[in-house]
Amino acid sequence: MGSVVCSLDAELGWGFHDFETPPADRVEAGRRGWSTMLDLFDEYKIPATWAVVGHLMLEDCDHVHTDHPAPDGWFEYEQTDWNDRPDLRFGPDLVDALLTADVDHEFASHSFSHVLFGRPETDRDLAVAELERSLEIADAWSQPVDSFIYPRNDIGHRDVLAEFGISAYRGRSPTHDGVRGLFASTVRDQTMLVEPYRDEFGLVNVPASLFLFGFEGPARTVAESIWQDPMVVQARRGIEEAVGSDGIFHMWLHPNNLTHRRDDRRMRAILEYLDRRRAETDLTVETMGDVARRVAVARGVDGGVVAVDGGHTRDD
Repeated sequence: MGSVVCSLDAELGWGFHDFETPPADRVEAGRRGWSTMLDLFDEYKIPATWAVVGHLMLEDCDHVHTDHPAPDGWFEYEQTDWNDRPDLRFGPDLVDALLTADVDHEFASHSFSHVLFGRPETDRDLAVAELERSLEIADAWSQPVDSFIYPRNDIGHRDVLAEFGISAYRGRSPTHDGVRGLFASTVRDQTMLVEPYRDEFGLVNVPASLFLFGFEGPARTVAESIWQDPMVVQARRGIEEAVGSDGIFHMWLHPNNLTHRRDDRRMRAILEYLDRRRAETDLTVETMGDVARRVAVARGVDGGVVAVDGGHTRDD
């Protein structure tokens, strides 16, 4: 029995505060996109993993964060351009809407301030501070955290995640982002399914299959004018692969990807199709936490670790 996982990077302005010139359309779309996705998930009764930047759960702050070992200038936008834009820096209203939604979503962490964990300048102290602060805030909201999504999928300091009791993270997509992914899956007929596994730190890597907004701009407009939305086609194909196997199709997006009504239509088309195929088949919808809990491991006779329930372990 196959399954589909949907994960979201919920960040508002924090996804772009290190940009010299943040993309205005994406920055301004974050709140609307968040609410739109919650409404769509409620309509189709589809649970998802929402990875939330911890700072969004605050009501206010001192704009400085002197106790945080971030690089110089890391919080500059809070103190300057966005000083009068609390709607970009705080989102307790949105988090409350997520936690009280009709659907039982998984609450996950996207770090405290969207630090890139794989960068050389992100040392262990900074990684620890990001995890510790985000989990403290989640605990104040009475929210346990099992899953972590790395900002910009920049993976690093997995030992820190394990130290703080995280169970799962979203690994990088092997092939399916943007034009390269379209080529691999359509021309090469490469599978859209991924296989979770337990890494050497005991974390379950739930790799991404498809970024749902990896084919945009003029190319998307042309494709839609002569054919149909290529990302809807790809998503439907991944869903069909999951229907016919025991594999996982893991699609992901940011709420701020929904910058136009056509983006809403894309997501509605994908979720409507998923809901219909779930009703017609044995297909299930899972969160990353669900996947991690069922990737059980057992000791092999030679002392190695082997996986049961369709997963496997490896050291990479």
